[in-house]
Amino acid sequence: MGGSLAGLLAAHVLAEHADQVTVVERDRFPEEPGPRPGVPQSRHLHVLLEGGQQALDSLLPGFMDELRAAGAPRVGMPSDMVQWQDGRWFRRLPATTHLSTGSRAQLEQLVRRRVLANPAITVVEATNVVGLSGDASRVRGVLLRERGEGTGQEERSLEADLVVDASGRGTKAAQWLSAVGAEAVYEESIDTGLAYASRVYRDTSGSLGTESLGYYVVPNPSQVYGGVVLPLEDGRYLATFSGLRGDEPPTDEEEFVAYAKRLPHPFVHRWLRTAEPQSPVFGFRQTANVRRRYDLPGRRPAGFLAIGDALCTFNPVYGQGMAVAAMSAVALRDALSDPRRTPTTRRVQQALLAASRQAWDISAGADKAMPGAIGNAVTTRAVERPVGWYLRRVQERYAGDPVVGQAFRSVLSLTAPVTALFAPNVARAVLFGPVPATPAEPPMAREETGI
Repeated sequence: MGGSLAGLLAAHVLAEHADQVTVVERDRFPEEPGPRPGVPQSRHLHVLLEGGQQALDSLLPGFMDELRAAGAPRVGMPSDMVQWQDGRWFRRLPATTHLSTGSRAQLEQLVRRRVLANPAITVVEATNVVGLSGDASRVRGVLLRERGEGTGQEERSLEADLVVDASGRGTKAAQWLSAVGAEAVYEESIDTGLAYASRVYRDTSGSLGTESLGYYVVPNPSQVYGGVVLPLEDGRYLATFSGLRGDEPPTDEEEFVAYAKRLPHPFVHRWLRTAEPQSPVFGFRQTANVRRRYDLPGRRPAGFLAIGDALCTFNPVYGQGMAVAAMSAVALRDALSDPRRTPTTRRVQQALLAASRQAWDISAGADKAMPGAIGNAVTTRAVERPVGWYLRRVQERYAGDPVVGQAFRSVLSLTAPVTALFAPNVARAVLFGPVPATPAEPPMAREETGI
């Protein structure tokens, strides 16, 4: 259920284990890369973290080479970015991780082309899933209704041995499960009220594209405004601003530019005033972290799995969604192919949740501290306080210490576990090392020397 990234990659994996895989998608797929109504956030910034890049190459060998050949920019961190966070400018040290910053539409089209070339996978487009068939012990298919004028309201049933919910953050799985006599899943949520707005620009100043590929102002509890400018595959740039509940970025074009003045330094606003607009301003408001705990005991049926945003949704400001979708598909592949264990519904669902756990810990942990955060998972547990103290010391050194910076970026990019922050050389710098000096003004050029 759902033909976006999580659904397509799940279908690719399942095609190795099933005679036929059917992808049911509410939209019609576009001929060329472009936004779809069912993916409203596709008009906004999407980065593919390195953990997601590795996962995509594992699932679709050679994919990242194909994506780069199609023009998707590769941005090295921290060398290519002018970045401000926690009151500090980052040293432009040699890159230890890279972001792929092409559009969501381009990446998804390339995945769709690779996945749907498999004759075992078929697509039912312009069709809504309106329910499940089966009972509380086992799901046996889905109920479908075509969309569009003249199609009427008739439902039809599509039988299946396994149903995978990849319908995104708007999933109706709770209602569907209740309707077949099963128990709805418990949801954890943290909502900062963050909203963002984006617009495409062309750089007319020549300040981006050589020494700097992007700008990034990271919000925190004491400075709640965020701004980022990153390159797209066609040579243009996507500018996104974020703010919290009650002070959301506007979609009015003049007010959008003025909103950049809220950032702690005017360098992004200066760039924006000279850049040439290439699109309207688009806003987005649904940014809560939501985790659906299918791993907990409950009266739920066999033959039903959730993946992607239908399982765990993150605040998009952390750029984790696409990476976790790909990493979850790898977890699905590994769980189904594990010769040591029978892939029961519960075991596979636990593997999928585990694949998203680190990203959840990062986004939920950061959002708990934001002013005005609400939700049933906002409370900080006593066991988390010593770790929080240590991580604050990490963040004080992240911008200027090459050892701490490399470890922290590996965790944020989902290529290393959180334990990388506690490696002996990192712990020494965090616990005993001084807070390193960082640039006093925006470093518009990379550092000449290595580490």
